[in-house]
Amino acid sequence: MIKRIEIPKGKVGYFHLGHEPYWSQFPDLKAQLGRYADQLKAKLEAFGEAEIIDGGMVDTARRAREVGDYFRAQGVDLLLCYVTTYATGAVLLPVVQRAGADVVLLGLQPNSRMDCTVSTTYDQLCHDNVTSLPELCNALLRSRITPLGVLVGTAHGDERVDRELVEWLKVATVKRSVQNARIGLMGHVYEGMLDMHSDPTMFHAAWGTHIQMLELCDLKEAVASVTDAEIAAKIDEIKSTFVLAEPSHDPIAGTIAAEDLEWSAKVACGLEKLIDDFKLDGMAYYYKGRGEYEKLVAGMIIGNSILTGRGIPMAGELDLKTCLAMLILDRLGIGGSFCEFHPVDFDDDIVLVGHDGPAHIRISDAKPIIRKLKLFHGKRGAGLSVEFKVRTGPVTLLGLTQTADGAFKFVVAKGESRKGEIPRSGNTNTRVRFDTDVATFVEKWSLEGPTHHFALGAGDAISALEKVAKTLKTELVVVP
Repeated sequence: MIKRIEIPKGKVGYFHLGHEPYWSQFPDLKAQLGRYADQLKAKLEAFGEAEIIDGGMVDTARRAREVGDYFRAQGVDLLLCYVTTYATGAVLLPVVQRAGADVVLLGLQPNSRMDCTVSTTYDQLCHDNVTSLPELCNALLRSRITPLGVLVGTAHGDERVDRELVEWLKVATVKRSVQNARIGLMGHVYEGMLDMHSDPTMFHAAWGTHIQMLELCDLKEAVASVTDAEIAAKIDEIKSTFVLAEPSHDPIAGTIAAEDLEWSAKVACGLEKLIDDFKLDGMAYYYKGRGEYEKLVAGMIIGNSILTGRGIPMAGELDLKTCLAMLILDRLGIGGSFCEFHPVDFDDDIVLVGHDGPAHIRISDAKPIIRKLKLFHGKRGAGLSVEFKVRTGPVTLLGLTQTADGAFKFVVAKGESRKGEIPRSGNTNTRVRFDTDVATFVEKWSLEGPTHHFALGAGDAISALEKVAKTLKTELVVVP
């Protein structure tokens, strides 16, 4: 299997609140609450989803300002505030204001219950984790700061809490990835696809994402620099990653020749050089050229699929929006394959979901297939293409679209990848069923105004995507 790139983890500012007047009254209380905070911190670090930046105890307004400045200097993406006992709004608000990051409040008791028959005031203070949550939210909201979330439960042994914590840590990584992403844009939109056009400025405006303009000659130069040794090594990688298929019954399928494999390997090497040269985190491309440019673009599919599997999403037909959607699902750890709706099986109540061209090969149910196509339908050129079925189980659809006023909007849905045959057409496909009948689902999905492309992930990421949307200040609609 291809090696993943190293994904920069999000930075989470972690701190815990206390109430300074308690310390002289109960000398051991501050230390005990600190131990509770350290235990939760250890759990967060053990999840391994984000870098935890510990600001320690905040129990005075002065300390709050200091910790907020510290978090800003560290460039945190998200704040997790552990409310260890009653605390005032004055020890929270300066942290959030000065850090310049959104906050999630954690009202997590050390135990599921307190034995009231033997408990003391000290014990109660150790379990007053929810007491000030309304006050803290009030202080934030009156300051026009909306908390990302409030999580109530127990710090340990609570599966729901653990799931939520992991999702928030992943969201921090998604936020960092989106805001720091450099997405290449090479070529032009497929003729007539009015849903594909994107304004690069709006990506900057919404999230800080940089769009790097590329030319086909940039790729041409990179491919020309590839050595024979690099081609040989890439062919070995391709053969270990894919199954080279014989022609199917489809008349446009052909036999894979040595020169086909060599050319795809050479272009794959050139693409990797291009990505490295421009320090790209993804790329959207399409070009309807002739001659050498036609051959160049037609040879990209294998390289694009390898890059997507490594964590660098490649989107066809110049679909910049779906490229970013693919990046988000990839950083959530569930893939993110370039997809659209294919024919419906009304008897089995499923729709085929896939696309020609690049795909996220890490979510294949088996070793992905390379198939030779003598033409690319609807496009110029011919060459090698990728075919596989997504592994069975829950799947998530993430569409990124724009409304009439230009605002971005996430359209998401959950389905299930089912067993069954897929076309042997050199395309990715999987058989997806939804909770509603397929006809009703496609009707509802279409009326939300998505593009005809979306990213497909292997897993249920609806809850995580709702958190991503809050963090990125982007509208999200779940299609039932």
